[in-house]
Amino acid sequence: MIRPLITLALSAALLPAQYHTLSKERMIDLTRQNPFPRFEDGRPNVPDALLEKVRGLTVEEAWGFLREKQYPNQYEGGWRILHPEKKLVGRAVTAQFMPLRPDLNDLVVGDLKRRNYTSGAHQWVIDQLQPGDVLVVDLFGKEDGGSVVGDNLATAIKSATVNGGLVVDGAIRDLEGIQPIDMGIYFRHAHPSAIGAVTLTGYNIPVRIGNTTVLPGDVVFGDRTGLYFLPTQFVQGIVDRAEETHIHDEWTKGKFTTGRYRSSDLYPRPKDPALQKEYEEYKRRRLGK
Repeated sequence: MIRPLITLALSAALLPAQYHTLSKERMIDLTRQNPFPRFEDGRPNVPDALLEKVRGLTVEEAWGFLREKQYPNQYEGGWRILHPEKKLVGRAVTAQFMPLRPDLNDLVVGDLKRRNYTSGAHQWVIDQLQPGDVLVVDLFGKEDGGSVVGDNLATAIKSATVNGGLVVDGAIRDLEGIQPIDMGIYFRHAHPSAIGAVTLTGYNIPVRIGNTTVLPGDVVFGDRTGLYFLPTQFVQGIVDRAEETHIHDEWTKGKFTTGRYRSSDLYPRPKDPALQKEYEEYKRRRLGK
């Protein structure tokens, strides 16, 4: 059964290539709640300054906000993480692969050859990346033959995205060579095989990563716990609420370290009216209000 996103992309017609994507008009329509500027192809372009603020988040801070907004399927855990101490933040560029079907694959390979592109389709996707991007690859959890990059192509992603990274619901190879690269990578498997027996079927279209749905331009945010794919229309709100949460935690922990209070005196909120007033004044000062 062909996934619904293929049907969606067909309405935008085929590109010269035989994989599917969205026209600029369809991209804008798909992401119509995006409040930020856009790239030339219509993909949302969340500002760099806001992405830097996202780096200060934890996935728990996104969790409550998105559930309130009825977006419960934006978090995915269970990853192997190349550098757990390094936050992953950037704008999603999506790629979808499916198990190899020769007649379909011949169309994709033939089109690339007509455009004088002799490397693999996965490399073509990598060659489209730009600073701040995170390549998000649906390889349906494939291990043997699901290694979208080794150390050379991982270095190419690092060079293209600068401070972006890679998410692959599949595998990577050359883990020993990739380990020194200062880039966030979330992956399911490490395997010595190269990518094989798959066909690129979508570029910058909605993709499924585990239990999540990812749109092009979503803000990818990962920490030690797992990954969030943040719809652009909620990014500012998540950041603003997190700032207040940080202030609350700062004040609460400061009070606990005095040794004068029980947990129930302060958490989740102070019960004493005098402490409530003290906290509200502290919050106003810290927010500059």
